[in-house]
Amino acid sequence: MSREIQAYHDAQTAGDREICDLLYEEINRNLPEAENKIWHGHPVWFLEGNPIAGYSKLKGCIRLLFWSGASFDEEQLKPGTGKFKDASIRYTAADQVNRNDLERWLEKARDIQWDYKNIIKRKGELKRLK
Repeated sequence: MSREIQAYHDAQTAGDREICDLLYEEINRNLPEAENKIWHGHPVWFLEGNPIAGYSKLKGCIRLLFWSGASFDEEQLKPGTGKFKDASIRYTAADQVNRNDLERWLEKARDIQWDYKNIIKRKGELKRLK
């Protein structure tokens, strides 16, 4: 774990840190080829420079976000607002994380991607990569 991500985890309450540690472990286990770093203030995983998954502290929870999650057809993932294809789930305790669901979502994150990497170049237009 990088120093930056470790510092992010260390800044959380004990319960939120437990959720972050679990998400970090599972994302890395299921997406070993992905690069991870702190991006816009929270841990994010990238495939070939394209953001696919990350988590962040919100008031009262940890939110797990999939940049292309609205295309996963998964009832538990709630779509974001606006024109983007993101979807997320919120956790208040580590025991709420279903590892089987998370593994399936991470597989979909690898297979279903919208091109966020080039969104500025395309003036906000998203194109499907996979």
